[in-house]
Amino acid sequence: MPTFEYTAKDASGQTRTGTMQADSEAAVVHSLDQRELYPVRIATVRPTPKGFSFARRVRLRHLSAAYGQLADLLAAGVPMLRALDILAHTSVNATLARTFAAVREEVSAGATLADALAKYPEVFSQLHVAMVRAGEHAGFLEEVLTNLAGFLERQDELRSKVTGAMIYPALLVTIALVVVNVLLVVIVPKFQGFLGDVSLPWVSRAVFAASGMVRHHPLLLVGTVALAAVLVWSWVRSEAGRRLWGRLKLRIPLAGHAMRMVAITRFCRVLGTMLANGVNILQALEISKDATGNAVMAESIQEAVENVRAGEPLAEPLRRSGLFPAEIIEMIAVAEESNQLEKVLVQTADTVERRTNRQVDAAVRLVEPLLLMVMAALVGSIAVGIMYPILTLVRTLQ
Repeated sequence: MPTFEYTAKDASGQTRTGTMQADSEAAVVHSLDQRELYPVRIATVRPTPKGFSFARRVRLRHLSAAYGQLADLLAAGVPMLRALDILAHTSVNATLARTFAAVREEVSAGATLADALAKYPEVFSQLHVAMVRAGEHAGFLEEVLTNLAGFLERQDELRSKVTGAMIYPALLVTIALVVVNVLLVVIVPKFQGFLGDVSLPWVSRAVFAASGMVRHHPLLLVGTVALAAVLVWSWVRSEAGRRLWGRLKLRIPLAGHAMRMVAITRFCRVLGTMLANGVNILQALEISKDATGNAVMAESIQEAVENVRAGEPLAEPLRRSGLFPAEIIEMIAVAEESNQLEKVLVQTADTVERRTNRQVDAAVRLVEPLLLMVMAALVGSIAVGIMYPILTLVRTLQ
């Protein structure tokens, strides 16, 4: 069924915009007429080819602010349609504004807010839809939206911290690549012409071969690196590749432990937030396992889902996985016995997040000297490859 984008006027003369799925333009006109809207412009929306998106990405901070505003508007007694209309006109992100306009049309046609959000999975994840649906059913939608806004804000803070911590290491890698390329393209050829037919050690031959490859076959080198990156990316996205890559990430010294704790933080916070907002534990586990971002941990949580469905406590299958620290398992076990699992999970996420921030700082401080050592080794290898045959030639002449 095609999608149409329309601009219409209501009885008060205000302009309304949105999208609608219909069989034809006549059906769109009829639907707008039923809502007492007078169409000004109707155009067919051309579908974007699958796999490509030219829309601006919706950032977590923008989505968090939108959820918080929607909660405040509903708590102040603003009707749902009016609140969604306000968000569609005030959202900073253009993609989010268009999406809220489309959600408003879905809700005005009789859909629930959760069902309307579910039609736009590229913006609203399964986690968000499940929490909103639970809030609608239980009658505390404003509280759910407030909790969701806070959750996304903390998630954005953690992501920003990790991204900011990697800026300096990325700068070091860029500088190293520039320095090595300048040496291979400008400096090494001058010495290579000076040495002529002198017998060279293997280090010098390797340096001169690398210089020749960079100078004479740059496109082949770039193409080979790009092809290797595409093959590795395709393999990582496969089922076996995701599983092996997830296992390898957890075994990286120091950084692997930090990534494991980040995954545990996401799991505990998502699961605790969903349980606190009325989502049943089986559905919450199914959604929270994907929030970890690690295939190995998601598999262990999936096994826990089957055990919980069979009546077993959550702590035992998590303990058998060997991925969760003993203190976290004990806290979950005690929380299950005291029927305070959702509260303890959120508290655990806060505690683990503080520890993880310190571990991320330590990992970044370790990465910096390691990168400096790699840079020194590369430049030193090039220097040895150039100077060793020169010193040998000087000794021979003497």
